[in-house]
Amino acid sequence: MIGSIFIFLGICLVTISTIGVIRFTDFYTRLHAAGITDSSGAMLLLIGLTLQNEFSVNTVKIILLIFIIWVANSTNSYILARTYYKSKKKAIKGS
Repeated sequence: MIGSIFIFLGICLVTISTIGVIRFTDFYTRLHAAGITDSSGAMLLLIGLTLQNEFSVNTVKIILLIFIIWVANSTNSYILARTYYKSKKKAIKGS
């Protein structure tokens, strides 16, 4: 039951993130919408799967995947923002 709630919340966050990426016009706001809510949504989904799964090898793999997503998504968002900033392009609306 608790796992299903986490899965539902994760799906809601990923859906909100997708709407934000489509709706926002600036690169930085799109990156913020994608970076923050996608990692949170994916973690909630994986936590829900962990709670529904009995403790096994798959549970350990899911926990490892949560850690990898947590580290990689924040690093990738930082690299994308810094590269865009260093490219000397102005944040153009609608780009």
